[in-house]
Amino acid sequence: MKSIEQTRNLTFWRLRWQLRLTWAGLFAERLARAFWPVWAVLAVTWAVLALGLAERLPQVWFSGLGAFAAILALGFAWRAARRFRLPGQAEAMARLDATLSGQPLAALRDAQATGTTDPDAVTVWQTHLSRMADRAALARAPLPDLRLNRRDPFALRHVALLLALLGLAFGSSGRLAGIISPVGPQGAQALTPGAVWEGWVRPPPHTGKPALYLNDIAAGGVELPQGSRVLLRFYGEAGTLGVTETVSDSTVPQATAEAAEFVVQRHGRIEITGPGGRVWDIGVLPDLPPEVAANGQPERESTGRMKLPFTASDDYGVVAGQALIALDLAAVDRRHGLTPVPEPREPVTLDLPLPFTGSRAEIAETLQEDLSRHPFANLPVTITLSVADAANQSGVSTPLAVQLPGKRFFEPQAAAVAEMRRDILWSIDNAPRSAQILRAMTHRPENFIRNQRAFLRLRVVTRQLEGAMTPELRDSLADELWEIALLMEQGDLASALERLQRAQDRLDEAMKNGASESEIAELMQELREALDNYMRQLAEEGERDPGQQMSDLDGMQMTGNQLQELLDKLQELMEQGRMAEAQELMEMLRQLMENMQVTQGEGGQGQGNGQGRMRDLADTLRDQQGLSDEAFRDLQDGFDRNMGRAPGEGQGEGEGRDPQGAERNDGERSLADRQRDLRNRLRALGQSEMPGDGGERAEAGRRALDRAGRAMEGAEEALREGDNSRALDRQSEAMESLREGMREFNEALAEERRQGAPGEGERFGNADPTGRRDPLGREPGQLGRIGTEEHMLQGEDPYRRAQDLLQELRRRSGDRGRSEEERDYFRRLLDQF
Repeated sequence: MKSIEQTRNLTFWRLRWQLRLTWAGLFAERLARAFWPVWAVLAVTWAVLALGLAERLPQVWFSGLGAFAAILALGFAWRAARRFRLPGQAEAMARLDATLSGQPLAALRDAQATGTTDPDAVTVWQTHLSRMADRAALARAPLPDLRLNRRDPFALRHVALLLALLGLAFGSSGRLAGIISPVGPQGAQALTPGAVWEGWVRPPPHTGKPALYLNDIAAGGVELPQGSRVLLRFYGEAGTLGVTETVSDSTVPQATAEAAEFVVQRHGRIEITGPGGRVWDIGVLPDLPPEVAANGQPERESTGRMKLPFTASDDYGVVAGQALIALDLAAVDRRHGLTPVPEPREPVTLDLPLPFTGSRAEIAETLQEDLSRHPFANLPVTITLSVADAANQSGVSTPLAVQLPGKRFFEPQAAAVAEMRRDILWSIDNAPRSAQILRAMTHRPENFIRNQRAFLRLRVVTRQLEGAMTPELRDSLADELWEIALLMEQGDLASALERLQRAQDRLDEAMKNGASESEIAELMQELREALDNYMRQLAEEGERDPGQQMSDLDGMQMTGNQLQELLDKLQELMEQGRMAEAQELMEMLRQLMENMQVTQGEGGQGQGNGQGRMRDLADTLRDQQGLSDEAFRDLQDGFDRNMGRAPGEGQGEGEGRDPQGAERNDGERSLADRQRDLRNRLRALGQSEMPGDGGERAEAGRRALDRAGRAMEGAEEALREGDNSRALDRQSEAMESLREGMREFNEALAEERRQGAPGEGERFGNADPTGRRDPLGREPGQLGRIGTEEHMLQGEDPYRRAQDLLQELRRRSGDRGRSEEERDYFRRLLDQF
């Protein structure tokens, strides 16, 4: 039995704090249930006094309501005292025991009734108590139940609490003190007939400072925000109280006024004259104007978006801000298309970004805006930042003279089109000159303009520029030229090799023109993606026609990983600023891609129906291209006749045709019939088995072929109606959809091969068992240099190859289009030979 008593005592000793907390919760419950009417009455009484509501009542009403509140509070207190009783220890233990499963505390207080002399029964009882003790050790004091909904169904206690909070926030304890203790200046003032005053100070709302009750402020020095409004009220016999002040601009005497109101503008004194008067020495806290400044130069993102960091500050917070961007005409290079007087344009106004939450006293933000299409893009401008505060004070930054960031075109053709767009936006008088330059660009498009759709759209714009020009038409043509420039820059590519060449050209131009790090990084990523796509397409081409071989590289080998190492080395050189070496490596990469051949591991599939369908699609695309060229030539001939000129090149005098004649109609019908045949051929191809049928790629390819068929149908209708311009647009859409469909089917065919032949993957050239060669297949040079000491001129005629290399070096060293640093590098190479 001793061990049982020890178990009980130890358990209750461990639970002593949980029992005390439970007892305190029971005490709080009974106290709240009994006395809540008392504190509700006291809270309402305090709120009425603190808010000054009682002072507006007659003395009789004030005394009567005060007596009623006192009687009510005492009655509730007497009733609560009669009903209130303290909770007992047993009640606390029962409350705590109710939170546990099986009431272990009650079990620990039980005694063994039978079997006290049976050792087995005693053992069982001890085991039972031990388990109850373990369960009791998990006891935690429950939270008190302070809900009073049943006793206060109308929520009067919440109304009393709300009134008390209002009195605390907007009331004054001075009023309460004056009523409770009428001794002292304020009490004497309140009890003195004809000598009562009240005063308030309301700071400007934007300062965020609370209103002040002057009766609570002792005489002496007081600091107030500039613009604070002082309101005084005098009660009693007229002329007993007055005010004099030197802090405002008011010239009206206030000595005997019944009320006074003025705004604090300067340091001075406020004095209330008469019985119970008071004097304050006022110090003014000035509202300083805001400040703003650009934090460095604007940055250009690869998309042309401008990013301009700035900082702004104000003692109470900035409420608005703007950036004004104006053309710096004196700094513009007034040559070429910028020679005419520019058309007047309003400065660009941008709202500065401000934080939605938090303080606006100190702001560090970044203005981001895409102005790449604005006529000011890439021209000298001045950027002026301005901010304002709530007091309508403004701060202006020092004008920042910069070149407005805009999109940079690294494709020369796209850059030329963008420049013509800039010129016509500069002045509408530049339209004939821009049309002449664009016509020269499109005169011989073969092997020059690779994007057929861009070429056709550019010729249409050129014809419109040569006609009558209005500001509305000029703006529309400027938008079209922008889209054409993007099309040339970003590409509507017909092959992976063309995309790779374009990526190489853009990166090469970026290195020459000193592009930013973000632009270089984006172009490098584009080159990597284009190279991956080219290697995949090249491998598929090798599988489709195993007998076709490209130029040999004299045993040079190249794997995919080595190509990536080559690109990593190229990026490293550019990051280090070694542009001459980077351009040399870029030229090597270009030659390598042009002469690349592909070998694959085992598992290649032979030609099949899918490859034959791809050849048929390629033939259809080629025929559509030829038909589009003929339609364009007919359109150009008709345009030349309308302008009073001779027919286009290749026609003799007798070959001209009347635009309204039957010969021209026959030609248009012939083109329409050929367009119909192409559409029927494409429809038959779409109904046959295509590579990857059933997969997502094949479904996307079929959707593209459907779009091409609809575009061909539209082109046929336009040709029959004699609208060659619309026919060219629909033919361009058909060719673009055909190319997209071919790309999707090529991807589907490649996926089929990869799933059917998961071999060693692609390898370019021969294997390198030693792994010591560099990405170009050369033995590494001494001291880690790029190069080799082995003989590279191997083959049938090494001397001829050496001569060709020298001629190429001489040509590049004299190329004025290259940078001086690059040409010096080539001259140093020539000096070594």
